[in-house]
Amino acid sequence: MKDLMKKANLKGHLLTAISYLVPIVCGAGFLVAIGMALGGHAQDSLVIGQFSFWDAMATMGGKALGLLPVIVATGIAFSIAGKPGIAPGFVVGLMANVVSAGFIGGILGGYIAGFLALYILKNLKVPAWAKGLMPTMIVPLLASFVASLIMIYLIGGPISAFTTWLTGVLQGLGSSSRLVFGGVVGILSIVDFGGALNKTVYAFVLTLQAEGVNEPITALQLVNTATPVGFGLAYFIAKLMNKKIYTQNEIETLKSAVPMGIVNIVEGIIPVVMNNLVPGLIAAAVGGCVGGSVSMTLGADSTVPFGGILMIPTMSRPMAGILALLANILVTGLVYALIKKPVTAEDEIAVVNAEDEADIDLDDLEIL
Repeated sequence: MKDLMKKANLKGHLLTAISYLVPIVCGAGFLVAIGMALGGHAQDSLVIGQFSFWDAMATMGGKALGLLPVIVATGIAFSIAGKPGIAPGFVVGLMANVVSAGFIGGILGGYIAGFLALYILKNLKVPAWAKGLMPTMIVPLLASFVASLIMIYLIGGPISAFTTWLTGVLQGLGSSSRLVFGGVVGILSIVDFGGALNKTVYAFVLTLQAEGVNEPITALQLVNTATPVGFGLAYFIAKLMNKKIYTQNEIETLKSAVPMGIVNIVEGIIPVVMNNLVPGLIAAAVGGCVGGSVSMTLGADSTVPFGGILMIPTMSRPMAGILALLANILVTGLVYALIKKPVTAEDEIAVVNAEDEADIDLDDLEIL
């Protein structure tokens, strides 16, 4: 069974789809965030002369975010079967939306459509003259039809019921449960700095947001926003302690990582963390735990799944988001400044030597 799961590569296909999904979420999230921050509202339809420019922006992003089940289904099916999987994934994702199976339905539908398309490609025997029609007509038609029937008549209803139940459970959490749940989300979302674990948690909380539970994804995004800024704050805290914790090269990295973090791009801090892995992970995890707990407990509830500080105007309780960010930034910075060993002259020399070795002057090479 384990070998079969490994061969199926379910996790790999999901992560591929999430990697396609993230740029769409980023673009759509910023459109919604900017539009709503400046007074716009996402609308079901735009009637000429009855909407503002900011309404249009919010609606662009809102409509794109509403198609996330379609996008993730298409990405998974494409990852499994290549181009012949695109149409079946797209159609079954639409059906997941129709039967209210949501993001979970999109994920499962993508697997069904992709493996069906792959099975048909490998096993359906057609005359030689029809082989050219396999990837463009026969496979998309059959896989779309069968996968959609499975979604509509077999799995759509149970998935919708499960999602409704899970939504009810999370909405009924007490303060202590929210604190723990937020802490777990905060830790898991940051310890690999935008890697596979982060994307797995992201898929889960995005599913919840599709059902109207905005707090978990808000906690995740606030932690991603706060962490790079926290590492920047650590520089100033350490200075107050007369302690040098960054090399000059790391300081230059922070100059770009902190602004990236403000708009929710956490990957910029990775070079700094990789140079100091243990203290970096500890500071990020502790800060993320605190930030996630504060966010969930106070009820920060952004309606967009991306945007960094631009998420705050979309919250019904913006002060909750601000306090979560401040707590996360302060704890991350304080912990890192305290536990990070001071930089020595040898550390600076090692960085310089490493850069010299990396820059090879081809003019000095001679071919004998």
